[in-house]
Amino acid sequence: MPHSDADSPDAQHQAVRQLFERIPFNAYLGIELDEVSRERVVMHLPMKHELIGNFFHGILHGGVIASLLDVVGGAMAMIGAFEKHQHLSAEERALRLSRLGTIDLRVDYLRPGRGERFSASATLLRSGNKVAVVRSELLNEHGVLIAVGTGTYLCG
Repeated sequence: MPHSDADSPDAQHQAVRQLFERIPFNAYLGIELDEVSRERVVMHLPMKHELIGNFFHGILHGGVIASLLDVVGGAMAMIGAFEKHQHLSAEERALRLSRLGTIDLRVDYLRPGRGERFSASATLLRSGNKVAVVRSELLNEHGVLIAVGTGTYLCG
């Protein structure tokens, strides 16, 4: 089956960007998308008062850390799903991608979330026909590793 322009990496990455921007929770937290490629997805989050989890020390809330790792992981899983489902029609592929969701997320909190800007990146470990596994990391603006995550996503 011939591929359309919708199959191009640029079109896939634009679709991920558009979906990301339509999720109100991402905007509420202040997550911004920096990079979308076949190899990785990168996002960042500026620290703001509303995201503090420990007011004594002014550190990022653990739930925000988990959310950011989940969002970046889901975006990476979507890139993997695009690759796996290229043989499908655009309509069938869109239907499958609309079901994308988190099955499991493990977060290892390595250090307190101190910083002014947090960057999350994700890489694909495995992309199957129905499930993708993604590894993600969260660092502060000084490159200090705050947390790592491994997510399993339904993508088909």
